[in-house]
Amino acid sequence: MTISGQLPESLAFRSGLEVIKRIEPRIADAIESELHGQRNSLKLIASENYASPAVLLAMGNWLSDKYAEGTVGRRFYAGCRNVDSVETIAAEHARELFGAGHAYVQPHSGIDANLVAYWAILAQRVERPALIRSGVRNVNDLSESDWAALRASLGDQRLLGMSLDAGGHLTHGYRPNISGKMFHQRNYGTDPKTGLLDYDQVREIAREFRPLILVAGYSAFPRLVNFRVMREIADEVGATLMVDMAHFAGLVAGKVMEGDFDPVRHANIVTTTTHKSLRGPRGGMVLCDDDLAPFVDRGCPLVLGGPLPHVMASKAVALAEARQPQFRAYARQVVDNAVALAEGLLGHGARPVTGGTDNHLVLLDVTPYGLTGRQAEAALLDAGIVTNRNTVPQDPNGAWYTSGVRLGTPALTTRGFGTAEMAEIADLIDTVLRQTAPGTDTDGTPSKVRYVMQEGVAAEVGGRVTELLAGFPLYPEVDLGGR
Repeated sequence: MTISGQLPESLAFRSGLEVIKRIEPRIADAIESELHGQRNSLKLIASENYASPAVLLAMGNWLSDKYAEGTVGRRFYAGCRNVDSVETIAAEHARELFGAGHAYVQPHSGIDANLVAYWAILAQRVERPALIRSGVRNVNDLSESDWAALRASLGDQRLLGMSLDAGGHLTHGYRPNISGKMFHQRNYGTDPKTGLLDYDQVREIAREFRPLILVAGYSAFPRLVNFRVMREIADEVGATLMVDMAHFAGLVAGKVMEGDFDPVRHANIVTTTTHKSLRGPRGGMVLCDDDLAPFVDRGCPLVLGGPLPHVMASKAVALAEARQPQFRAYARQVVDNAVALAEGLLGHGARPVTGGTDNHLVLLDVTPYGLTGRQAEAALLDAGIVTNRNTVPQDPNGAWYTSGVRLGTPALTTRGFGTAEMAEIADLIDTVLRQTAPGTDTDGTPSKVRYVMQEGVAAEVGGRVTELLAGFPLYPEVDLGGR
């Protein structure tokens, strides 16, 4: 349907920007400029994607005006009937999509989802037994001595997660993060020679450390994880298996990761974001079995502020989209594209960590180019290729400068890119990095930040980027005029 010759998506976004311009035109300009920038660059950031117009529009409405602390049917505010409907629909889609017993769709982010999961596990495994021993139903009813003992026991719990340089996430016990302050923490890494997980080593560490929680999942590991084996390890040492699938939730939803590689099938509790490979709004979600459900549903007020009903509405739309047959084809193409990108880089003599990928991302070690990750990231951006620097296993440059860049295919796959385009992109990346060299700092010493690119390379590669993008327009149904 069109109105005045325009698609309804164009009318919706044009009208919205006009309303914003009346109040603060600079914000409208920034929004429009962001669309222009995304349309005109190769987005290879593994944690980003493009949400559909329906998902975006579901966030801008009157649901934003509601407070709705609590859960469906048990709110601390009146007038939440419509919020109840939205949350019920979103949770229903999540359960059906992932085959989960319970879904909690309130978390505002992946970090929030992980905090909800951690505290739900602590409540189930530590707090509830303490209440039973004390003969009370609520922590507020504990005596001062019992409360002090409970607090001390909460602070003595152990968490085992993948190390940051091996591809884990900062919320898996990294010390500057709250998770590293909540738990006594230890890491498992990857084999120094292959970069792959050594399950025997994970088992050995778990037997010695005896964690309360074993965390699996990653943000920069380019291979599959056998969650069946991870559950066996957790069960052997009496741990709760928690999987953070924030990065690869779309591959689970799209049935690319099945059997031993489906975390929902094997974990006690699973957390995720709803953007990234799932193509929803920025937000989080927790999936769990029935035993943990009552504790997860206490996420607000335990960890979260009031839920965001407008974002839950957007999650529901995205989850409904992911239940369509075409989403499975999309998820399969994401992986095919990542494999093609890795093979293209290998063909140029580049060094992807582990020698390739089984999922949506490629972790490229840039030290053979003589660069730090920060230099490579900046040089690629100059040529219209958006990536992010990332540590590699046993990274000598640390987490700020790094020795690698992380490349992901979810966003470009959404635009329609295929394996042929990935081969071209591999060539573009190699062209930029081969013709970039480290610069020097102001004192003349070698720099980890400054770099020198050969003259004309950025313009040449940028032109090729523009040609590639022209065949795959972003949001073609949205015409804002002008740009």
